Amino acid sequence: MFSANLGFLFTDRPMVDRIHAASKAGFDALECHFPYDTPAGLVKAALEETGLKMLGLNTVPGDVAAGDFGLCALPGREDEARAAIDQAVTYGAEIGAANVHVMAGKTDGGDRAEATYRENLAYACDQAAAKNMSILIEPINHRDVPGYHLSLVEPAAALIADLGRDNLKIMFDCYHTQIMQGDLTERLRRHMGAIGHIQIAAVPDRGEPDAGEVHFPNLIAAIRDMGFAGPIGAEYKPRGATTEEGLGWLAAFNEQRTR
Repeated sequence: MFSANLGFLFTDRPMVDRIHAASKAGFDALECHFPYDTPAGLVKAALEETGLKMLGLNTVPGDVAAGDFGLCALPGREDEARAAIDQAVTYGAEIGAANVHVMAGKTDGGDRAEATYRENLAYACDQAAAKNMSILIEPINHRDVPGYHLSLVEPAAALIADLGRDNLKIMFDCYHTQIMQGDLTERLRRHMGAIGHIQIAAVPDRGEPDAGEVHFPNLIAAIRDMGFAGPIGAEYKPRGATTEEGLGWLAAFNEQRTR
């Protein structure tokens, strides 16, 4: 099973049309980045029409023009961070999303930033729990986002253990983790109990997952053997002019799964 990330896929059309395009293409579920410009009611209706589940969405990144890439770990901006959390949880609950990815932001990696991050994540977990939702945290590589507060899997797992919240999980993006750490199969196995969602894209170009240095069919087979049964997120940037041009991987991966 694969989930289409509508933040990168089918972006040549409005959000509602993206949902229908993903359904037509054969995806089993959906996820997105920042759907807030589209009324939640329209997204919910499209999900009901297609029968697809929205797995998750992101908190807003802040002032991107000023260099923001998330707010949750930024000391002094707690009010903004919590407003973003409230917005994501409210919108997510309206469309039936299972998870909210809380974006940490770029920091100096110091103790104050970490304390802010943990306090805001505790708040996020409380808000999400009231809606039967989970919170995801994602290690993001420093090549693409220099200074991102969370870049390695082990600190993410340690944070989850320290906070002790049942609805706080890792979003394990194989693209980011391969760039930062590698050893994907063993790292997935070691931390599977703390993983709430898995994403894939080719390394190093972040294109379709049928090329690059990671052989995803083998890795996905190992993930399934580990007991992960949820849809795997296709969060890649299409190499062609349209998403449809590069979707041959989806049929090939699904065919291999049935063998």
